[in-house]
Amino acid sequence: MNAPAGAAKSPAIKLKTRKPTGIVPWPLILIEGEEGAGKTYSAAQFSASERIGQMYWIDLDEGSADEYAAIEGANYLIIEHDGTYRDILEQVEAVHAEARRAAAAGEPPVVLTIDSGSALWRMLTNWTYERGRRTRKNRKLLQEDPDAAFDIGRNLWNDALERWNRIVYLLRTLPGIAIVLARGKQVSATDDNGQPIQNQTEWKVSAQKDLGFDSTCWVRMKRDADPQIIKVRSLRMRVEQRKPLALRDFSIEDLVFNGLGCSIESQPRVMPALAGDRVQPWLTRIAELKDKEALGALWRSVPDPANRLSRDEIATVRAAAEQRAAELDNPRSEMGEGPLTDADKLRAAAKRKAAEQDEAAEQ
Repeated sequence: MNAPAGAAKSPAIKLKTRKPTGIVPWPLILIEGEEGAGKTYSAAQFSASERIGQMYWIDLDEGSADEYAAIEGANYLIIEHDGTYRDILEQVEAVHAEARRAAAAGEPPVVLTIDSGSALWRMLTNWTYERGRRTRKNRKLLQEDPDAAFDIGRNLWNDALERWNRIVYLLRTLPGIAIVLARGKQVSATDDNGQPIQNQTEWKVSAQKDLGFDSTCWVRMKRDADPQIIKVRSLRMRVEQRKPLALRDFSIEDLVFNGLGCSIESQPRVMPALAGDRVQPWLTRIAELKDKEALGALWRSVPDPANRLSRDEIATVRAAAEQRAAELDNPRSEMGEGPLTDADKLRAAAKRKAAEQDEAAEQ
């Protein structure tokens, strides 16, 4: 159908493509297994490699980072944090920035070890249960029966999952090598309703369930067996279905540089963060701002045509900035509230505000 005479034509959308590089990207390695199987030792041993740059170590409720520095040649820096999610996230972001600088300068890759992913997910799980206890419905229930079972809303679990995913995304796009240690063990199998299946067991990784899928290489370590590669995303190594690849003389250095084929030319995975619209990245940025002047500058810059935001999206982002400014005037507790992710409510508020402006303009 032809456009009406005098109507402005939409600008042609240009196809955006690039040639694949063929370069092996830096990996996110999951090492999970039994207590005392050598997970932490293997990571500390890797820090002695002459093929890597600085290793940074985030110790989360494991308490072994200082002790393992006694391993011959071990060379890593322990990142200090106050135990809160926000401080841990900021430190991961700082390592990400340092890894990007080192890569741009042509230096050996920065390595980040998190010990452990199990402790990180347990912290977020406890945070979710604590928030669930404080809902109006559950407070009333627990006042009547302190031992009563209570439901936790999906929105609370979604908040915990988003916090987890923010850290995992930084690890997956790290311009260096990321290592996540986690606990794993044989447990009773359960059905889809969480009920135990009699006389059946399964191996369970104590972390968020998608960690294995998000990892480039998944290694399992047991005290009485050789380490096994459960899954690997590589053209150089292959793991047959249900046939883990046993490694007699396992080392992370050999796995990264010989098995996976990484080198100084390796790059982080090119993975733009996926978002359902152009609003969510703005909401994430706003939630991280702690300065009202910066919020004001952002509020004024939103309508810039370069941002390619629609009228409703501009109103939504500005409403989020105004809400964040109000929160800075009246801070909320870290445990009591989740990140600002409820974009639907913001959009609804923005639409109401836009409707009010339209109505006022018509009068």
